[in-house]
Amino acid sequence: MSTQDRTYDTDAVRAVLDAARAEGRTALTAPEGKRITDAYGIPTPAEGLAECADDAVKLADRIGFPVVLKIVSPDISHKTDAGGVRVGLGSAAEVRGAYTAIVANARAYDPTARIQGVQVQQMVPDGGQEVIVGAVTDPTFGKVVAFGLGGVLVEVLKDITFRLAPASRDDALSMLDGIRAAEVLRGVRGGEPVDRDALADLIVRVSDLVTDFPEVAEVDLNPVFATGSGVLAADVRLLLGDDAPPARRRYSREEILGAMGRLMRPRSVTVIGASNEPGKIGNSVMRNLIDGGFPGEIHPVNPKADDILGRKAYASVTDVPGEVDVAVFAIPAKFVPAALEEVGRKGIPNAVLIPSGFAETGEHELQDKIVAIAEEHGVRLLGPNIYGYYSTWQDLCATFCTPYDVKGPVALTSQSGGIGMAILGFARTTKTGVSAIVGLGNKSDVDEDDLLTWFGEDPNTQCIAMHLEDLKDGRAFVEAARATVPRKPVVVLKAGRTAAGARAAGSHTGALAGDDAVYDDILRQAGVIRAPGLNEMLEYARALPVLPTPQGDNVVVITGAGGSGVLLSDAIVDNGLSLMEIPPDLDAAFRRFIPPFGAAGNPVDITGGEPPATYEATIRLGLEDPRIHALVLGYWHTIVTPPMVFAELTARVVAEFRARGIAKPVVASLAGDTEVEEASQYLFERGVVAYPYTTEKPVAALGAKYRWARSAGLLT
Repeated sequence: MSTQDRTYDTDAVRAVLDAARAEGRTALTAPEGKRITDAYGIPTPAEGLAECADDAVKLADRIGFPVVLKIVSPDISHKTDAGGVRVGLGSAAEVRGAYTAIVANARAYDPTARIQGVQVQQMVPDGGQEVIVGAVTDPTFGKVVAFGLGGVLVEVLKDITFRLAPASRDDALSMLDGIRAAEVLRGVRGGEPVDRDALADLIVRVSDLVTDFPEVAEVDLNPVFATGSGVLAADVRLLLGDDAPPARRRYSREEILGAMGRLMRPRSVTVIGASNEPGKIGNSVMRNLIDGGFPGEIHPVNPKADDILGRKAYASVTDVPGEVDVAVFAIPAKFVPAALEEVGRKGIPNAVLIPSGFAETGEHELQDKIVAIAEEHGVRLLGPNIYGYYSTWQDLCATFCTPYDVKGPVALTSQSGGIGMAILGFARTTKTGVSAIVGLGNKSDVDEDDLLTWFGEDPNTQCIAMHLEDLKDGRAFVEAARATVPRKPVVVLKAGRTAAGARAAGSHTGALAGDDAVYDDILRQAGVIRAPGLNEMLEYARALPVLPTPQGDNVVVITGAGGSGVLLSDAIVDNGLSLMEIPPDLDAAFRRFIPPFGAAGNPVDITGGEPPATYEATIRLGLEDPRIHALVLGYWHTIVTPPMVFAELTARVVAEFRARGIAKPVVASLAGDTEVEEASQYLFERGVVAYPYTTEKPVAALGAKYRWARSAGLLT
């Protein structure tokens, strides 16, 4: 097989893997690993297999001293733990003694282990940077390639980064820059920089190997010695995995948009389990649909009622006249399969399953059953175990929770009902307009990639924020995110970020590839903004549609308080932003508006006792000068310039410049008495992202906007 100019001997690899499988082994021996690395052009030291001490001496003499000896056994994965490694052997006598000791140690470590001999390997010369290159099979994203600092420091520093396989050369080069110690690879304190092309090529070859042979579950090259003249993998470990899990059903983009369009913009909704009795879920759903003003048809289904809330009730969904877009289930779990069969026969494309009592309670067979029924009839399932969903631009409130009808540009989803209600409360408190709020629950079918595909095309949605505990199909999500991010930001709150690496791993790479470590890098690779917590997710979602896209990196702080200026500067650095180096002419321009005891430079400190005119003049200058790309304002409450005076003048000036076509992102931190709360809300509603009592939040929102702009290719 050939990839660009890389030619691989796949037949040789297949022979090795088939032989190991035939023996029921998952761990490959060092000689087997050598045959595979040779087949994929992965540079390794000269070596050979010795079955006795005399063979070891002959091999060492041929390879050249010094050498390394390693035990070869399909039953011993961690050779060092077994006392099965000796390094720096410089004579025949040392080799002979090491061979005897290694075999004895291995037998003591595991008396039942099959010992095939001892690997005699060329000792890698001193020098070079030790790195690790590997690959793992992630349960969410599949094959993932890894790179980081290697050797004995790998599990201490855990400086490692991941990309989806197959990885391109550009992906591989980005990995070299993606670790904290990236400068080490470029050469520090007179050190030799590594051969980046050779290292990137090695990453691609490992990526191609696990892509071509999915049964290779883990690859671990550690250490790899990287120098200015090339790379050499000193130790190789390969593990085979179980058979691949059954493929999850995938829908085309057209199929997703068709189904989600009818879910989010329905003309007709039926409620299965509708009720006249207050306190019942079926009653709450009906009331929300009716009271929310949904303009389409609403059909209650209940075999025990003729009329529900003034609407004709039907004994079965099959009796409902005309086409129906959505069936909302408000019946106990045990009755869902039969009702879903009727929904399928009726040709309804979407079922919203509010009931609990499925996989989340251990009833996996019941959930599998409804999934099978839905697939048979072409019904998409939202849920089960959800609060329902809101589609505000359709005046649709299909939930048993409190209604919400404030229309806006933010679409929010949550896997948890509790988080869903927190989203609702936040939106109401902050007056955030939403295009949709959707519960996903067990995600038996519809999940984040379906909704992301829809919201990416929805003209009423400008920002998507998603709380998730897992992804059913990580690659489908990445595909949807990559299609969406160039047009609108995607914010994700991934729960469970501290539960990484709980499984037993057979390699360094596997041990380091904890769930969260992989999620973090892959989501970043897809251009997703990852929020560290629930409040941050919600604040990013609220702020991102408000802020214009920055046109450059130069950020200027204008503050009335020196202390706030320092904290704002720290926050700018923490969020990966750049404080502008103020040129002399701009410095002089700012100085014309501030008192002699103020400070120009960046931050621009106008001091706290200045009147509104000083704030206005400096803000105008910051917006007028094309070299400045974003403003961070630090306000300090004084009687000279009260909070609402500051808010009104700032909003007025920003609006004036935006009307002239000068739209720069402006954020503000307001410090003072409780009046700054009203002032902050006033500013937010007028396009300035402002927060009271914090210097971190406004800058974090600005940082999120910058991250999206870079991911979208709008800012280099």
